[in-house]
Amino acid sequence: MRVGELVTAGILALLSLYLMWKSTELPIGYIAGQGPGGGAWPFWLSGIMLVCCGCIAFNWWRGSSPASQSDEPVLDSYGWRTLLLVGGGIIGFVALVSVISMYGAIAVFLFYYVWFLGRHGLALSLAISLISPIALFFFFEGAMQITMPSGLPFTDPVFNILYDIIY
Repeated sequence: MRVGELVTAGILALLSLYLMWKSTELPIGYIAGQGPGGGAWPFWLSGIMLVCCGCIAFNWWRGSSPASQSDEPVLDSYGWRTLLLVGGGIIGFVALVSVISMYGAIAVFLFYYVWFLGRHGLALSLAISLISPIALFFFFEGAMQITMPSGLPFTDPVFNILYDIIY
């Protein structure tokens, strides 16, 4: 557990540094008359994450967190099983984006997560997995004017109905 805490903080710190560097491709400061530049939020959120990783490493060094005092393994058999099931679901989600669209992949992932992993009822699982992608569609496509990947052509009829509602 002790090593796992430090390794996780280190990996997240490296990710923070990369995201901070990458976000500087866009302006990260305030642009007069426009507001924050396109890279401002990613840069500053990554900076906050880097500071948090530093705090985790400092607490690890002091031995003040429960994980820094533990000799237990990071993951037991249940933890590995859960990691594989959730990680497999995320890999499936990413693989489905180009096939059934971002929103279709969200629906499938939510159904898998709520029904199969969460062991909730079928009605609740279907409701969450159908309402959430539709709400996200109206938020991103309608309110934010950000187009998400639409997948293969067989998904177009569903999007045409939703676009008719927006426009």
